[in-house]
Amino acid sequence: MYLFFSRKQFFVLAFSLILVFSSVLNISAQENAEPDDAVAVFNQGQDAHEKGDLKTAIELYQKALKIIPEFPEAEYQLGVAYLALNQNENAEQALRRAIALREDWTLPMASLGAVLVQKNEFPEAEKVLTKAVEIDEMNSPAFVALTDLRLKTKAAPGILKELLTKLQMLTSKAKPTASVWSARAAVERTLGDKAAAKTSINRSLSIEPNNKAALMERVEIALSENDSAGALEFAANLNKIAPDSPNSKYLLARVYAENGRTDEALKILDSMSNPTAEATALRGRIVANSSVNVADLEKQLETDAKNASILGRLCSLLRTENPLKALEYCRRAYDAEPTNLNYVIGFGAALVQAKQYESAVNIFRKIIAAAPDNYTAHANLAVALFQLKRFNEAKTEYLWVSEKQPDLAITYYFLGIIHDQLTEYADAMANYQQFLRLADSEKSKLEIDKVNLRLPTLQKQIKDKKGKK
Repeated sequence: MYLFFSRKQFFVLAFSLILVFSSVLNISAQENAEPDDAVAVFNQGQDAHEKGDLKTAIELYQKALKIIPEFPEAEYQLGVAYLALNQNENAEQALRRAIALREDWTLPMASLGAVLVQKNEFPEAEKVLTKAVEIDEMNSPAFVALTDLRLKTKAAPGILKELLTKLQMLTSKAKPTASVWSARAAVERTLGDKAAAKTSINRSLSIEPNNKAALMERVEIALSENDSAGALEFAANLNKIAPDSPNSKYLLARVYAENGRTDEALKILDSMSNPTAEATALRGRIVANSSVNVADLEKQLETDAKNASILGRLCSLLRTENPLKALEYCRRAYDAEPTNLNYVIGFGAALVQAKQYESAVNIFRKIIAAAPDNYTAHANLAVALFQLKRFNEAKTEYLWVSEKQPDLAITYYFLGIIHDQLTEYADAMANYQQFLRLADSEKSKLEIDKVNLRLPTLQKQIKDKKGKK
């Protein structure tokens, strides 16, 4: 992401830099050094930087800057070194000084834009990155940072498609970076093209197997496919590669949370000395989702009315005892985060509880179109269709549910009724019998009694060859 200004690149500029530095009158008297001394110290910093000795590199860049305060290359490399150590505040200062010294230099612009995106300072990031790509339309780091900005601000599909065109152009050129490929994958995934996203991630990792951006996107793809085990494996590996990265810690905590392992998620989040805004928000969601006190949650809404986590939790807690009130909270959670599948499902489930079945069917049809393997969506759609007496459609959904959870007794009870209503008596008998084999005699006593009452008549109808063949 952050380009390293190599010694070879610097050598090309060395003579011109010396000429510039020799004209600087503001050289520190206490150093009593010549401009070429600053170049030599800078090169030593480059050597240390290339070897991964960032602490020494920073000291040498700072020494070069004491000799020549107006040394943009040293400021930029100092900023890059700080970024590698996750010292973003120091990095930001150095990058801003580099840009102040050379206003149209797009490398520090790209890095500064990336830092601003991480800090959620989106308006300034937009200005910096837009200027960078206007000056240099082949600036890969700027487009990578711009991708992060567009995704964090939930840009419209049209804007993302334009960005994807740029990223496709960059990856078609000679020697594209791993980060550009991972940025392309992120946009492709967001636009719903998971196959293309996987291809792009594989290209990224073939260039740089330990590229953090690519590994993070690999986790995101697994999460988007409901591959919990894969997401956890990838996130854990990423955390081993970058144990000090706030982003890798956040992602691992997020995966734990989505797997229901909230204690482990909180342990990671609480270990972060300087949590990111995303990490703080995740912790708030976990705490809200574990609360069972409706009054406390509603109190929190008084000062944070659009908090989707609190709204979603209230939607879940009130769904049975007060479905109409739950429905309102579900709607607000959905409005606050329309792309969060859990809130959309919660909204649909609340519609079912409130007996607004037509609306529920419409919601769940859309959810299943986007997430065809979502069990909760299929189960709720089955209930809504059954209540609407749309038995053929309901049968399809209940059959899907029975394939996913073949030991769930109640599914066969409803399938029995559906086949019965459709005069498919032989199938009705088979499902009623399967229900009786699986049902708990205490918990399902009412349903068992109803089935036992129906069976003699049903047997006679089958014997008399009534119903559909």
